[in-house]
Amino acid sequence: MTEQEPHAPDAPRGAAEQAMLRAALRDGLILVAGLAVLGSLVGLLVAGVPGLWGGLIGAAIAAFFCGTTVWSMIYTVGKGATTMGAVVMGTWIAKMVVLVAVLLVLTRFDFYDRVVLFIVLLLGAVGAALLDYRAVKNGRVTYVEPEAGA
Repeated sequence: MTEQEPHAPDAPRGAAEQAMLRAALRDGLILVAGLAVLGSLVGLLVAGVPGLWGGLIGAAIAAFFCGTTVWSMIYTVGKGATTMGAVVMGTWIAKMVVLVAVLLVLTRFDFYDRVVLFIVLLLGAVGAALLDYRAVKNGRVTYVEPEAGA
């Protein structure tokens, strides 16, 4: 199979990849929901209403990042490596543009606590990476396909 030939995945492989990515998406959404609740509650206790907003904004940005990463992978299951690389790189660039734009807009306001936002966003990024790692580690995806007739 060459790079130009699209990979025609068999049902079990595609199903295994989809299941692994759905688990990562589900776990990421649970993480973000927990961060939104706990981050905003702790932010409220530590910094008042600005802390509440910092926790909610941090969780929203983390949800955007987690969701777009896993969505790009789900979208490219069964497509060639070039397509997958292009979509993943394109979504990464788009996320960076959105992050810079959101942060530029937010710097004009002071209704949120920047420290709480940063901590919640950091916890979201590290937590999402660990959950994605766990989903891949526990996923039952074939990495090596045996040759036909072997």
